[in-house]
Amino acid sequence: MSQAAVTPAVTSALFSFPPQAKVGRVVAKNKIYERGSVGSILRDKFIAQVEQITWQYKLAPETINLPARGGVVEIQIFDIALKTAELDEDVMRAIDRAIPLPIIFQLHHEQRTRMVATFKRPSEADASKWVIDGYFAGAWLAADDERQPLPVALDLYGLYEQLLRSLLPQRAWPGESLPEQLLRLAQLRSLQGEQRKLEARLHKEIQFNRKVELNAQLRELQTQIDQLST
Repeated sequence: MSQAAVTPAVTSALFSFPPQAKVGRVVAKNKIYERGSVGSILRDKFIAQVEQITWQYKLAPETINLPARGGVVEIQIFDIALKTAELDEDVMRAIDRAIPLPIIFQLHHEQRTRMVATFKRPSEADASKWVIDGYFAGAWLAADDERQPLPVALDLYGLYEQLLRSLLPQRAWPGESLPEQLLRLAQLRSLQGEQRKLEARLHKEIQFNRKVELNAQLRELQTQIDQLST
């Protein structure tokens, strides 16, 4: 998965979903291929990496007694049994494209489970289309670890927000909305990418004056990174 997906979460946990929300229906890969615009290369990744996809739970007003809000009318919990420890992010993106609702993925491999998700929402420009951001993941945990109760929330958007925030590598600032937090994390990842490139250039540089310039740029970048990380 992408660097965003493997960045450690602040807290890692698995959640217990209410039995009345259980669906337990296997999703045919062919349906995803048809609806998710899956070409031959991506189809090969599905075949190589995915054993089975199961629509495990539907969190909705009628199943967990929380009202819809902010475009979140349901939250789907999809289990993916993996053939390999790694899952290409494009596989999840294809599933997200095929299902026009927010999805929380539970990946399963060799008696371990991890949660993965992206902030998925209707486009402001075209409500018929969905915006799919980068993916974030919790740590791999033993599949039989004790699961936590779902976070307390007043509506489905609030629940979705808390589930997503449990996967993020930085805690929210006081009063920071989820979109603001995600924007800050995107800026942070961009700066960290610049930092790695500068460090590589510094390592190869032989001219003393260029080393001084690069070190100054690195110090400035580190200051910006620290400001976004606190």
